[in-house]
Amino acid sequence: MFYQPENGHGLPHNPFNAIVAPRPIGWISTRGTDGDNLAPYSFFNAVAYTPPQVMFASTNTKPDRQTTKDSVAQIAESGVFCVNIASAAMKDQMNASSAPLPAGQSEFEAAGIEAAPCRTIDCARVASAPASLECRMTRIVRLAGEANWLVLGVVTGVHLRDDCVRDGRFDLRGDGWLTRMGYKDYAAIHELFEMERPQ
Repeated sequence: MFYQPENGHGLPHNPFNAIVAPRPIGWISTRGTDGDNLAPYSFFNAVAYTPPQVMFASTNTKPDRQTTKDSVAQIAESGVFCVNIASAAMKDQMNASSAPLPAGQSEFEAAGIEAAPCRTIDCARVASAPASLECRMTRIVRLAGEANWLVLGVVTGVHLRDDCVRDGRFDLRGDGWLTRMGYKDYAAIHELFEMERPQ
């Protein structure tokens, strides 16, 4: 099978985000004049080591935000955001925070998620997340398409939950790494293997 996206794929569901999988989920918390917001994004990844940098993309709109969603609008306002890493054990809380609530209504409160303060930025984070990355936005880029935005940030602080550090490594095998597979599918990763790069 071959298709060109502009001509359609002819399948019952768009295969694109299932092809590029598994994808980590950036559970993005922001703070703006409307209050605190929390939302998951599966177009998310780390992009550099030194200094550590991350990106996520927002690909939809809300009726009360016109060309974007609450996360991007609040980052444009504040210049900061926090990336919370949800474990598979937190899948229901993560999913609950994806509800399209009106701007100003906190997903922390609506989904019963405990918030904690960040240390290097004025933003809330998910208190029980295995890891949280405090970030200063470096750039917001308008992508091709009606509502596609890329947010880039440099990491200014890292929180690691104590029980997720084992033998000097960040390790989520107990709870499982939560990943997006496409469609409505997710996966929990509990097993790892190592490979040495050729010298």
